[in-house]
Amino acid sequence: MELRAEEAERLTRYLEHFNPLVGDARTKAVFQGTVKGIIAAQSLVCARIAASSPELAASPNGEQRIRRMVSGKTTQRSTLDDQAVTERLRERGIEQLAGEEEVWVMVDGSDLRKPYARRMEGLMRVRKLEGEGYTNGYRTLNAIGIGRARRGILYHRLFSSREKEFVSEPYEVQQCLQTTIAATRRLGARIIYGLDSGFDDIAVWGTIWGAEQHLVCRLCHLDRIVEQRVEDTWQRVSVEQAAKRMQDWAIVETEMVVQKGQQPCPKRQKIRACVSACPVRVAYSEEPRSKAKAARREKEVWLVRVTLRGLDWEPWWLLTDLPVVDAASATQVFSLYRQRWAVEDAFKVSKECLGWEEVQLLDLEAVRNLVALSWVAVGFLYELGVTLEWPEVRLLARLGGWEARKDPKRRPGKIVLTRGLRRLLDMAATQAILADEIATYGQIPPRLAALIGHSSTS
Repeated sequence: MELRAEEAERLTRYLEHFNPLVGDARTKAVFQGTVKGIIAAQSLVCARIAASSPELAASPNGEQRIRRMVSGKTTQRSTLDDQAVTERLRERGIEQLAGEEEVWVMVDGSDLRKPYARRMEGLMRVRKLEGEGYTNGYRTLNAIGIGRARRGILYHRLFSSREKEFVSEPYEVQQCLQTTIAATRRLGARIIYGLDSGFDDIAVWGTIWGAEQHLVCRLCHLDRIVEQRVEDTWQRVSVEQAAKRMQDWAIVETEMVVQKGQQPCPKRQKIRACVSACPVRVAYSEEPRSKAKAARREKEVWLVRVTLRGLDWEPWWLLTDLPVVDAASATQVFSLYRQRWAVEDAFKVSKECLGWEEVQLLDLEAVRNLVALSWVAVGFLYELGVTLEWPEVRLLARLGGWEARKDPKRRPGKIVLTRGLRRLLDMAATQAILADEIATYGQIPPRLAALIGHSSTS
């Protein structure tokens, strides 16, 4: 990924935010060169990073310098471990979101898959990207804050169930939430979490509500027991039973990649969604589940069902503490969850474009540190103005020769996107050369002009 001169200058200024972590000029050069190399190489292979880095390409041992930095062997006077780097990223994210009245926080659990790795430290079993079963890899937890015009990275953590210090995945989730809550309190904004079904957990909700923040969470446990007011009493019912008293509030139009009726393959098109809701009540505790004597609280929330018309999909079942009492509030809840999908797509595209899964280091701490540096690169790309909907990616995919597949999960990969970017740059270079040819000689050679359908003097 090539940056223009102005963008390269912005990247240099952006990296100055991390100067407090760097203890000497040599380490600073390697740190900045590594981040620039990750963006240019679109890879976490140290040799490719070094070869693509302005600071490291001329060095005969650029790859080794990167490896020594991320393994901590040359940073005795610096603090460039994953925790320190992500803390600076979080501070930068809060700066970006300052002044926002409302911030949506999207928490994403993503796997870093290494199916052919055997010797990398702490490999655990994670779900395969496609099909059933598991493969080798690591787990990550990430959170991004979204305002009206800006976004910021608020949390990143790579972990393995095989490492000595590992407690549990619920513990890792709690660490993510508590860190993010503490950081976002400084904003003084209304904070709303967008959570997928992996966070359908009363302990997760209790932590967020205990901080007086809000959530929209997709449910996966439809047999969950809630309470619903029937006449003057609260009755215990399942989610499916409670849905019988839902009221339709809004019909929302949106664009999604779907396959309708007899269409041969999925494509991006407009669909209509019916949003229905009803009030229910759930019990929760503000303390971690390990404290059995924690006080129980009750929360009135709304159960929301989203039905996509014209598709044979199962409805989306959402739970939120945001009141759903009219068309506008129903549309807001739908929009927030759709934005969660867009963020998930952005994570996936970033992961592919920067080659996260190509990391080839044996030491777990080194893997953590290099992946954290890739998040520094992602943070810059977000600030550069790449939108979360990424229409640019769709265009680059088409330029790269990608076509919509029957399986909507099959997304364009890094090779396709890189090919599309090269074609776009080739087109720009071609236009510049043709313009110079006309300026110098008054025309394009007629036979070439005819070949490309170009007016020889235009």
